[in-house]
Amino acid sequence: MKTVTMRVDDSVYDMIKLAADGQKRNLSNFIEFATVQYLTSSQFVENDEMNEILEDKELVQNLMNGLDDLKNGDYTIV
Repeated sequence: MKTVTMRVDDSVYDMIKLAADGQKRNLSNFIEFATVQYLTSSQFVENDEMNEILEDKELVQNLMNGLDDLKNGDYTIV
């Protein structure tokens, strides 16, 4: 097990503390739980799903066009 020290704004701390209290978790446990939830739900795609995405040539081309538009400054991610 590792120890991590982090700095957050007071308003962020208050939100984390409120969420932890709402789930009856201590702060450390809630941060670990929330991090794992975020990473496993939004950052990773199963191999089968990725293969399906990559096989859809129209989707891949649209994604590439979108990246080009973003690089050209046509859009801003908010």
